[in-house]
Amino acid sequence: MKDAIGGLSDQIADAASDLGTAAQEQAKRGLEYAREYAGANADSVVAAASNRVGAAASAAQSQASSLADTLEDAVRERPLSTVAFALGLGFLIGAVWRR
Repeated sequence: MKDAIGGLSDQIADAASDLGTAAQEQAKRGLEYAREYAGANADSVVAAASNRVGAAASAAQSQASSLADTLEDAVRERPLSTVAFALGLGFLIGAVWRR
């Protein structure tokens, strides 16, 4: 079970990283469009937006890493409660998915 939770935390970290990468790519496309049609001021807009996207991606990755660490700690401290919670959550998701 610890391996499964560790794998889940790795998947969460990977998903956050992928989200950050996708956000950066989308921002780059939007900024390229802005450069083509906005003119000289677009460079300052591009730089500001790029900085914001980078900060958002870093924050998302940091949060994912923190969540992964929290999950690992919970599994180590209360393994049976964690298993029960995971089973209950799986049952709930399965019930909602069927509808």
